[in-house]
Amino acid sequence: MPGPLLDTLHGKSLFPRPIWLMRQAGRYLPEYRALRAEKGGFLELVYDSEAAAEVTVQPIDRFGFDGAILFSDILIVPYAMGQDLRFTAGEGPRLSPTLVDHALESLQAVPERLSPIYETVTRVKARLGSQTTLLGFAGSPWTVATYMVAGEGSRDQHVTRAMAYRDQAAFQAIIDAIVEVTVDYLSGQIVAGAEAVQLFDSWAGSLAPAEYERWVIAPNAAIAARLRDRHPDVPIIGFPKGSGEKLPAYARETGVDAVGVDETVDPIWAAKTLPEGLPVQGNFDPLLIEAGGDLLEQRAIALLEAFVDRPHVFNLGHGIGQYTPIAHVERLIAAVRGWRG
Repeated sequence: MPGPLLDTLHGKSLFPRPIWLMRQAGRYLPEYRALRAEKGGFLELVYDSEAAAEVTVQPIDRFGFDGAILFSDILIVPYAMGQDLRFTAGEGPRLSPTLVDHALESLQAVPERLSPIYETVTRVKARLGSQTTLLGFAGSPWTVATYMVAGEGSRDQHVTRAMAYRDQAAFQAIIDAIVEVTVDYLSGQIVAGAEAVQLFDSWAGSLAPAEYERWVIAPNAAIAARLRDRHPDVPIIGFPKGSGEKLPAYARETGVDAVGVDETVDPIWAAKTLPEGLPVQGNFDPLLIEAGGDLLEQRAIALLEAFVDRPHVFNLGHGIGQYTPIAHVERLIAAVRGWRG
């Protein structure tokens, strides 16, 4: 029998609502910090399939979330496309060579870099009960491209947005190449055991409307259509962070099965404006879990009430912070699971 999260992604409105949290496997958990210290760097941990599987199931063992999301990183795709990837403490990820200075054709693909990720999925699937949905994921092409072009993250994606205006043909080739690898990558995760997948577009909100149509909606629609051809029963969650008023167009035009909503979006507006019956995921503010207090429960209930008339997966508007107290997470889960609509 499918679990409540998978049922919700297929369009059922269930009470209590299923819950999982973005970045639920990570630094706020003492068991993660202990394993990270033992294994060394972040990339080393991702590529140790046994350890990565352990990290993926840690929040399930502790909290009993309805979904387990693969422990990996969105930059595995450019790594497999041939860029070098390193994670520097205090600075974040770095990719080289940067595509603002080098041609896409200069990269030599290394597809075997995806294989350990599939092994992690297989190991996690073997450890989960039938009621816990295993989620795979990838970065959406625009967000992945911002790192491939600039070599690192930035506040406004200036370098990548400028390239997309200056040389549309070259940038389109980068997007198309990311789409190709991403479809295969997500399909590989599904074959290995993922029951649903999420597309993270963390920097979608940085684009003007016409560019949003070309670099966010179009490539995500291509991925969704091609994945559905291969795996028609596997739900796809699209999470275009920062989309604001462009969110309904994203929901209509990409063909995703559910939409993730970030914390800046009014849930009452989203409930009224998004396509009828479309499952929604989100959009609790991660800082409110960190802060705790009675407001945590009050806002959680208000969010649940806003989405009462459509399928809803309770989640965050972005990833949980590393300084979030465990007790606050437990209080949130109790509030969500104690609400019956």
